[in-house]
Amino acid sequence: MVDRSFADPSLAALYDTLNPWGPGDDFCLGLVRSAGAVLDIGCGTGQLLGRARRDGHRGRLMGLDPAAAMLVVARRREPGVEWVLGDLRTRVWQGEFDLAVMTGHAFQVLLDDEEVRVALRAVRDALAPGGRFVFETRNPAARPWESWTPDRVREIPDGHGGTVRVWHQVESAPASGDRVTFTETFEGPRWERPRVDRTTLRFLDADTLARFLTEAGFVVAEQYGDWGRGPLTPAAPEIITVARPV
Repeated sequence: MVDRSFADPSLAALYDTLNPWGPGDDFCLGLVRSAGAVLDIGCGTGQLLGRARRDGHRGRLMGLDPAAAMLVVARRREPGVEWVLGDLRTRVWQGEFDLAVMTGHAFQVLLDDEEVRVALRAVRDALAPGGRFVFETRNPAARPWESWTPDRVREIPDGHGGTVRVWHQVESAPASGDRVTFTETFEGPRWERPRVDRTTLRFLDADTLARFLTEAGFVVAEQYGDWGRGPLTPAAPEIITVARPV
């Protein structure tokens, strides 16, 4: 899950362990390999672009993230990528990229309509003619937050011989709205007491996403319900969108 708590260096160091390489990364890596210039929005610790560079990508690779602690990890991983501190409100590009990606459900931290509009306009401006924007959100019809319960505890190594326990608990879920607020708790030897962080995510359905994209000058070119390119159904876990500027 995307969580702004990872701006903390002690948590940024755990991010890759909590979020190991998976099918979504494979999906996006294939697109990155075929693009000359790539912008990774909310790049985190730089797993995607770092892998692309190590695999031989010779074009322009830029990672954008608002968390300095995450970029410290990214720069250590791959200094040959442009790592930029900021977000789509503070950084502006005009027609410079063939592909923009927004992975790790980062799109869901855009909580109000204006945030969504500003982000989509900025992405469209950043893309060259024929460019693509790829992002995913969790499918609200599948109600994934119902599994974010305290009894589902993950235990991961902390990198110093200890163990960190991580669990989630939903505080509010949509009855008629589209926002879910939950806590993420970290317990381990590096903290005197459990650390609790609170996050709110927005769950937009495919029709609402399509309206925002159309308003921003995009057309949906492809849409899938999982990383195997399965159809988008009510039970599908994801809404994976490939959009193109009109």
